[in-house]
Amino acid sequence: MSHHQLTRTEPFLFNTLAHLRRLASTDVAEARAMLGELLQVLAEALPSMREAQTPLSRELQLVRAYLGLHQRRMGESRLQQRFEVAPGLDAALLPSTTLLTLVENAVKHGLAPLVEGGEIAVRAEAREGRLLLEVADTGRGMGAGGGHGTGLANLRARLKALHGDAAELSLHLNEPRGLVARVCLPLT
Repeated sequence: MSHHQLTRTEPFLFNTLAHLRRLASTDVAEARAMLGELLQVLAEALPSMREAQTPLSRELQLVRAYLGLHQRRMGESRLQQRFEVAPGLDAALLPSTTLLTLVENAVKHGLAPLVEGGEIAVRAEAREGRLLLEVADTGRGMGAGGGHGTGLANLRARLKALHGDAAELSLHLNEPRGLVARVCLPLT
């Protein structure tokens, strides 16, 4: 695990553990369920962070567990999730934590700041020999300097290192509100 990936994960872990501590004294069953999801996130994330690439199926398991944890923290009504994944892509390789990075940004910058929250849609499809991945949110959209954070900069660098100019990360406005982060890379 790189130092940066560990540093980026620290606030998430501390916030989750603090929430777990509060739940342990108020709702033991909910705390147990959340602890199970945290263990799943760690079991999926730690090996993935050591690898340059991971299969889409494994990345999706990580993202589902991560979003499950955030649903418990934010409330199900504030964080809805939808997955639209074309069949036959389970073994497709992508840089590890690609979708996780995009989902983290969608939660942190898009949905968490809004009282009403919103939805995150994760999409994957094959198109003309390429893997197209999207994370769309109905959050607050892109502010000044949007798209230039450390997580996205590191993801762009990893995409370039693995695929050169054959891969790209782009950001688009979502309708009626929010952002769509799109990664396109060779299908392997």
